[in-house]
Amino acid sequence: MRLLLNNKILYVIYLSLFFVSCKSISKEEIGQEEGEHPNIIIIFTDDQGYADVGSYGAKMFDTPNIDSLASAGIRFTDFYAAASVCTPSRAALLTGCYPKRVGLHESVLRPYSKTGLSSNEYTMANMLSDAGYQTACVGKWHLGHHTEFMPNNQGFDYYFGVPYSNDMDSYYYSDVDFKSPPLPLYENRKEIESGPDQRYLTKRFTDKAINFIEDQEGPFFLYLAHIMPHVPLSVSENFQGKSAYGIYGDVITEIDWNVGRLVSFLKDKGIYDNTIIVFTSDNGPHRAKQKGSAKPLRGWKTETWEGGFRVPGIISWPAKITPNVVSDEVVTTMDLLPTFSKIVHGNVVKERSYDGRDLSAYLYDTTINIEDSPFYYYGVDGVVEAVRLGKWKLHVSKNKRHSTDEKFPLSLYNLEKDVGETINKAEDYPEIVEKLQGLIHSFDKKITLESRPVGKIDY
Repeated sequence: MRLLLNNKILYVIYLSLFFVSCKSISKEEIGQEEGEHPNIIIIFTDDQGYADVGSYGAKMFDTPNIDSLASAGIRFTDFYAAASVCTPSRAALLTGCYPKRVGLHESVLRPYSKTGLSSNEYTMANMLSDAGYQTACVGKWHLGHHTEFMPNNQGFDYYFGVPYSNDMDSYYYSDVDFKSPPLPLYENRKEIESGPDQRYLTKRFTDKAINFIEDQEGPFFLYLAHIMPHVPLSVSENFQGKSAYGIYGDVITEIDWNVGRLVSFLKDKGIYDNTIIVFTSDNGPHRAKQKGSAKPLRGWKTETWEGGFRVPGIISWPAKITPNVVSDEVVTTMDLLPTFSKIVHGNVVKERSYDGRDLSAYLYDTTINIEDSPFYYYGVDGVVEAVRLGKWKLHVSKNKRHSTDEKFPLSLYNLEKDVGETINKAEDYPEIVEKLQGLIHSFDKKITLESRPVGKIDY
């Protein structure tokens, strides 16, 4: 009798547990409990060099808040933008594709341009929006200033920022006899200011980012694209003279302070642990007099030497990523879209070609190795100039702006031993040269056939 009673009790408990397990749970609830729908923030600076962050070797100014992000997650030593100038780099970040695949691989868009990122592309914002995220773009866009190409038509629910670079403010283009207007500042589809004071845009962008997050109850995606430290440099009065490296150091110091503001807000709101934060730059530093640094790398913005493409790359996600990891895995901004798609169970349009890789398994377990994959360096004229595979990098050409040689010599470098690209090993390893040349030829031929139309206006 006692055994029968115990069995009845166990049966009732079993039925209770069964019905509880069958209770409908929303996607949002699953995300909150299991971290499957983390908030996502990408902080994208403009022309910030590889060594312009304390944890990457900055000497004349401090970046304690950015360094704290690195300590909280992964600091990549071999993190790459997909281009060495603004427009193609941003196209790659948001589409997961080499810029040539989406038709934005040649130079940058200007205020008189009639092209932009096609609204037929499926951007990171589109994917996350379809996965239930609220999305915002705050800061610099530079993927086309006509309505068809602007953020609100590319998957973003909210936009506050400028449509192109800060140096295009009232600039005269003598080659086409065009005077650009004062830099416009937009909120969503409406221009709200003309020629805003650039000294305050770093803080204003951060203010708007915080305001957007404050209004969210579910998961969100924030793309925060600062206009600094692109020239002309501007800094608010509170940060003038704060560094030992003039206005450039002051600008980075102000960016860092605002990163700290954003992180502090996330912590106060109780959502920091389940927020993925990516900090990186669109390309290497400018050659300006008051310039950034890519040391120990060779080259600058616009070049296919490492200094033009390799940038600071930090990913933190306290709920999932092991802290204090320094990784030498080769990772690119194109990897972010497929990685986020896997994490949030998003949709990537199957009939489209993407170039990024899903690295979610590595974020969950940084002890595994990422399989080597070729990375191609396209020059500012849209021609592939170099490729990296593992430790080897082969340069096959240079555009006229960056080489005085009538015919640029094949140049092979072992980046593990010679990160500054100073010792040409092409003659010592002809078989590697041949292999890498073959990769360039076959990939460029393939991507040319697969490329999709750039967006164009007909008015």
